[in-house]
Amino acid sequence: MTLETKKSVFVELGKFLNQFSENQTLKNPAVLHNETFFDAFIDLIQLSQSHNGWYTPEQVYFSIQSWAEALTEENLSQWLSAYDLQKNKVKNVALILAGNIPLVGFHDFLSVLITGNNVLVKTSSNDQHLLPFLAKYIIAVEPQLANKIKFIEGKLENFDAVIATGSNNTARYFEFYFKDKPSIIRKSRNSVAILNGSETKEQLWALGEDIFRYFGLGCRNVSKLFVPKDYSFVAFFEAIFEYQDVIHYEKYANNYDYNKAVFLMSNFKLLDNGFLTLKEDPSHASPISSVFYEYYNNIEELEARIELESEQIQCVVSNDLVKNSIAFGQTQKPELWNYADNIDTISFLITT
Repeated sequence: MTLETKKSVFVELGKFLNQFSENQTLKNPAVLHNETFFDAFIDLIQLSQSHNGWYTPEQVYFSIQSWAEALTEENLSQWLSAYDLQKNKVKNVALILAGNIPLVGFHDFLSVLITGNNVLVKTSSNDQHLLPFLAKYIIAVEPQLANKIKFIEGKLENFDAVIATGSNNTARYFEFYFKDKPSIIRKSRNSVAILNGSETKEQLWALGEDIFRYFGLGCRNVSKLFVPKDYSFVAFFEAIFEYQDVIHYEKYANNYDYNKAVFLMSNFKLLDNGFLTLKEDPSHASPISSVFYEYYNNIEELEARIELESEQIQCVVSNDLVKNSIAFGQTQKPELWNYADNIDTISFLITT
């Protein structure tokens, strides 16, 4: 199967996904295999919350639209132009996927197949339906892929390399279990934002997207704010007020009540707007419904610290205050070439 054929398969998938959005789902008669998959996908989206309580239709639609925007001929060509895929020797690559946000493992799945390898997928118990559905769609588009995709329920066997994602605890198990195999082992990471007080209301509102999208469950969600001494959070709280409806979602509200109670019983000083608590804390990983903050003295010292702690940080959001930072509101819209943990998955796959 040529690279152009493989790219065309995922372009067709992008066209299929582009039909589905929270505001309007509109059937495009030009999309392949709609007669088989269109209505079934609508049903799956609506059922996703029964499979995983965090997978509300709003969040699933967002993930779908993000991938629809990514899977274009232009994006795929730009992404893959940096590599010599002819170097790849076909291998069986095992994927152990997380399930914290919808389709979180799709980039790895895409990377394995687009490089010509075979994929053995072990889905998370929290996300067992969306990726297998999309796999069925691309097999319908290109039946040759049926021999290159396998979903595993039991023990992983007969694989040459592995990409596994989990917590820091499971990562230690993965590192031991897969010590004799080429591997990418992803651990827990969090994202941070750096503010200096000059941010516009629009930028702070966009920061709310980085905090609340997927209820804060993703490694690209901002869970920590760095602010200058004497920073006032008034403008921040005013800008994110539009996200207040998040508290009406029961699972989020339960976390908000529980974590706030734990903080207060421990006599921690909190800033609270009724749906988000801010707590001064040196850690990067805050619980759901809470964001930690920390004061900094100067940007140069903070940038050096972030570099030192880079293995704990997925994204840095700022108004160009430090190098390689991401604009406000963009953390959950990575390009195909923005790799998790800054590990080039394609290079790993073609050189292993």
